[in-house]
Amino acid sequence: MAFRIGLLVFPDIMQLDMTGPHEVFTKFPDTEVLLVWKTLDPVRSGGGMRIMPDVTYADCPQLDLVCVPGGGGMNPLLTDPETLDFLRRQAEGARYVTSVCTGSLVLGAAGLLKGRRAACHWMSREMLSAFGAIPDPARVVMDGNIISGGGVTAGIDFALTVAGELFGEDVAKSIQLGIEYNPQPPYDAGSPESAGAEVEADARSAAAGRQAEREAAVRAAAEAL
Repeated sequence: MAFRIGLLVFPDIMQLDMTGPHEVFTKFPDTEVLLVWKTLDPVRSGGGMRIMPDVTYADCPQLDLVCVPGGGGMNPLLTDPETLDFLRRQAEGARYVTSVCTGSLVLGAAGLLKGRRAACHWMSREMLSAFGAIPDPARVVMDGNIISGGGVTAGIDFALTVAGELFGEDVAKSIQLGIEYNPQPPYDAGSPESAGAEVEADARSAAAGRQAEREAAVRAAAEAL
């Protein structure tokens, strides 16, 4: 039987949180990859890309790996019973429960991260504590069957880590070479530490409204647990 992976999609998703791992997952041997949402209607990502779900929550089969990406649209999911119930049901039978970027906050809101180490986007990482999780700054964090990737592009690292766990190092390396994942960014600004205080301050200022909304949603979700 094929290994079955399901990635949540939702309005205002950060599409690279999903499409990065998706590209890697589709290279796995004998694996089915599904995009899951409440309906089969197209969802519009934060950058405008339209994404077509493959299956609804109601019709989704048991997944071997469930993954929650992040993006601005995950804020409403923190207090969305339909999404949280779906994740709890899937987590009971899944081999791996996973996330990319701020998707880990949704796993926390579902009560799946208590006492577990987890990664998240640097700007929202400490919010994991509200759900009893242990924020970890690593790019990919494994704690039991919970695997989480940090911010956005860490989704590729996360998916290659899963490849190694499932199929061995040689398969993971072959996939990495096939997609020529050889990052050599023109600037060393991929973390607050390397970007410097001024760039970090500008980034925080630009995201202040969204972060305030997220903090309020996290509080409400934590109180509901």
